[in-house]
Parts: sequence; C-alpha cells; structure tokens
Amino acid sequence: MRRQFQGSLVAMVTPFRDGRVDEAKVRELVDFHVAHGTDGLVPCGTTGESPTLSHDEHKRVVEIVIEQAAGRIPVVAGTGSNSTAEAIDLTVHAARAGATGALLVSPYYNKPTQEGLYRHFRTIAEAAPELPQIVYNIQSRTAVNVETDTLARLAQIPNIVGVKEASGSLDQMTAVVLACGPDFTVLSGDDNLTLPLMAVGGRGVISVASNEIPGEMAQMVEAAERNDFAGARAIHTRILPLMQANFVESNPGPVKAAMAAMGLLEEVYRLPMVPPKPESKARVEAVLKELGLLKAVAVAR
Repeated sequence: MRRQFQGSLVAMVTPFRDGRVDEAKVRELVDFHVAHGTDGLVPCGTTGESPTLSHDEHKRVVEIVIEQAAGRIPVVAGTGSNSTAEAIDLTVHAARAGATGALLVSPYYNKPTQEGLYRHFRTIAEAAPELPQIVYNIQSRTAVNVETDTLARLAQIPNIVGVKEASGSLDQMTAVVLACGPDFTVLSGDDNLTLPLMAVGGRGVISVASNEIPGEMAQMVEAAERNDFAGARAIHTRILPLMQANFVESNPGPVKAAMAAMGLLEEVYRLPMVPPKPESKARVEAVLKELGLLKAVAVAR
C-alpha cells in the first residue's frame, strides 16, 4: 500500500470557462499527463484552487479525473479541510468514487495543537480505512507545522502512508524520513527541493511544474530513484528557473499563466486569485521561451 505513491505526481490546476469548471479541459489535461509520463494525478489541492470550489464542484472534479484516468495512473484526491467532518465527507466520497488515495492538508486557520492534528488525521483515517492517505504539511499556508514526532505517530496508522512535506526545511524533511521509517513515503511539496530530498530518502514530489513539463519532472525523479544523481542534477539545473518562476506570485497564478502561454488552457481564475502582474508574466514567458516551451502544445488525446 505504502509504495504506490512515489515518483512525480502532478498537483493539477483546475481549468475554468464561463464561470464554471471546464470539464472537457480537465479530461484533456488528464490525458496530457498520462501521455507524458506523470506518475500520479492530484486534483483539488492548492494548485487546483480548491478553496474556491463548491463541494459539488470539488467532488465532480475528483470524479472526472478518476473516470478519465481509468486506472492508467493513480489518482490522489485532495480532500483536506480545517473541518474534520468536512474532510471526512470529501475523503469518503473520494474512496467511493474510486480514488487511489487522498491528500489531506493540515487544518488551516484553526491553529490546532499537535494533539489536535493527530486526532484530526486519525479520525479521517478511521472513517475511510480502505483508502491510503497522505498528510500535507505546509505551515506557510496553514499556520501550524506538523511536527516530526506527530508524523511519526501518524505513520503507525496503517492507511496513513506518507506526507507531502512543504515545510521548506531540508533538515525537517530528513528528520521525517529517519523518524517514520522506509515504508512511509515522504514526498516533496516544493519542486526545487525534490532532488535534495530524494538524496536523503524521499520518494518523489507532488509537483506544480509537472503541469507544464510533466515529462522532465518524471525523468528527473526517475533518475534520482535509480541513483543517477548526475543525470537528475542536469535536469534539475535546466528546469530550476521555471520552478522558481512558478512562485513569482502566489500559486497557481504563474503556472496558469504559463499553461495559457503554452496553449494548454484558458487563463481563467476565481477570485480572490487574479492574473499575475505584467512584469511577473514577462518573467514566466521569458523562462518558457528559454526552455523552448513558448508555443502551442498539442494536448494528448
């Protein structure tokens, strides 16, 4: 159960059109990722603008991604919330819809204690025991860090199989790898820390850049997994400017602008997200041009 979630998984954007989720484009993007070697799909996370989706939209996006993936690659549905009951509802729905796993961001705004975090994740795990679950630790968005000792406790729960670590601290990531053991999957939540994390025992990434360059992200992770760190480093060095440009403003603004420039979707956001400033777009487009990506890209069908 624990090792099926590794490699380069994409934190999928949610395409919109005319004020609604563009369901046809969601399906096209799933096929694009399958065709280009992405190891797993993660809909309805931060990059998917999940806070702006209604519950019905959220569930529908998860269902569409599962339907379109059709078992070709894993689907890890974003089902987290700062309400434990709401997270249970979304997680149970994902399980019934056929998701391979669930990604649960730690509760935001509430600022729970470490014991509160532990009980939150344990309660969700118990409510959907058949579904493997990944904790998502991102203090910059949630206000509270999931401490290593707490993750070590959670790792004892059979269907809590890993963590998306976006603390930004390689020291903390390393401590988690050591504390939680080899069967607990530690994935990077920061594209630019994927390679360093894999050098100390991480197993991959849930990636923003995979929305634009799924093939290269998958190749970098695969090279690191087989201990070809020279090859992985060459890819990392080449694509690092894009990883950085994707965060010149709040995610997913820059990555959606990039995908629009590449011909992958229409650049549509939901408030409070807005298009990046002109100077930010110029930086993104300069990087795309340097990488040879500033052109129409045929979406695989």
